[in-house]
Amino acid sequence: MPYILLVLVVIIYAGNILIGKAINELAPFTITFFRLLIAFIVVLPIGFRSAWRNRSLFWKYKKPFTIMSLTGVTFFNTFIYGALQFTSASNVSVLETVIPVITIVLSAWILKERLRVIQWFGVMLSIIGALWVVLDGAILELATINWNIGDFIMIGAILSWAFYSVFVKQYMHLFPPFAALLVMTSISLVVLFPIMLTEWIFYGIPSIFELEYVTSLLYLGVFPSLIALLLYNNAVHKLGASTAAIFLNFLPVVTMVGAYFWLGESITLMQIVGALFVIVGVVITTQRNLLKKDKILAPFVKEQ
Repeated sequence: MPYILLVLVVIIYAGNILIGKAINELAPFTITFFRLLIAFIVVLPIGFRSAWRNRSLFWKYKKPFTIMSLTGVTFFNTFIYGALQFTSASNVSVLETVIPVITIVLSAWILKERLRVIQWFGVMLSIIGALWVVLDGAILELATINWNIGDFIMIGAILSWAFYSVFVKQYMHLFPPFAALLVMTSISLVVLFPIMLTEWIFYGIPSIFELEYVTSLLYLGVFPSLIALLLYNNAVHKLGASTAAIFLNFLPVVTMVGAYFWLGESITLMQIVGALFVIVGVVITTQRNLLKKDKILAPFVKEQ
């Protein structure tokens, strides 16, 4: 049963990328705002009482909690939806898979966590694989490549989640889960609202109530934001974070198949090769026996 849950999680997270690409006529801050507004409405009756009881705790740790909110909820998906304006869903899914590796490198730097030689090998393998996908295999022709701005925007998403994960390891265990999700979503909505209005001034007010947009935003607000998170946490409880996290490496596979059949994207041999490099590198870097503590993988549970 836990393995079925993990398969569903991967499908839901792939859906986040595919739908983000399908409705990219909407500007990225608009997508993120309405997605989080829906998530806020759903989680409000569940998390409000707990959030109110623990309001002094949230205030005490307001600085790290605000950083977690901005990096993990406010801007992570905004960067993803921004990247999807310019690059393919397949590229975004492969680059997103690099996040655990970058997080571990960042932890080694900030939290002074030691990495072994084999882990550094995994890090390099993942980075080479990501570059391979972005450059379509022309990794030795960096100076002559026409760079895709969408792939650069994805660097923002990767770094946002990596910094979020470092803070999660130190602080998230202090807060009740649904209360934390509610407060994070609230902070994000406050920050995103004026940015979204500015977006509308430049690009015009979108027809947000069209059926395609409404159904897509409902999916984004309920399934990746809440359902997948609950399913993943349940699987982590039964299988451990290391085993569960490995399943997320299948995200590029599911996304590529979905992009091919639904969005009409082509799948190149270079993308497949690069994705395999990334997946192998991530598996090597995040092996439980190398990381000493299973809980180091817990931040890879994404509110995608």
